Amino acid sequence: MSEHVATIEWSRDGQVFSDNRYARAHDWRFDGGAVVRGSAAPSSVPAPLSDPAAVDPEEALVAAVSSCHMLFFLAYARKDGFVVDRYRDDAAGVLGRDERGRMSITAVTLRPEVVFSGETQPDAAALDDLHHRAHEACYIANSIRAAVTIEPR
Repeated sequence: MSEHVATIEWSRDGQVFSDNRYARAHDWRFDGGAVVRGSAAPSSVPAPLSDPAAVDPEEALVAAVSSCHMLFFLAYARKDGFVVDRYRDDAAGVLGRDERGRMSITAVTLRPEVVFSGETQPDAAALDDLHHRAHEACYIANSIRAAVTIEPR
């Protein structure tokens, strides 16, 4: 078991709060020193009260699923003797009402494009197996209710 922490920090900075017209931008601080600007999604809170250049929680969840899948994929590819040169995923999440009627990320689709080099190249079956094992092992995907679909390119 391990613990993973983040510090989320927001300040009103003198804005009126009661009128619901306060800025939603804030900072995510991580133990390694990284700071990421966060905000409500512009689709939820229109700019300028949200920051379209910042990462919203919905995007962060999709990125976390994609990143976790990729890291397990790379580990399994290496163990199987494949050399990965590049991995790119144009992942997408869908926000909608779930079966309980609550707003939720209802689906995440990963669209990884992987470039291999070397003498040993995975065939379609090996590539499917790598993605299957990565998905089964990904503890972020295992932690959410949304269906996660992998559509390799």
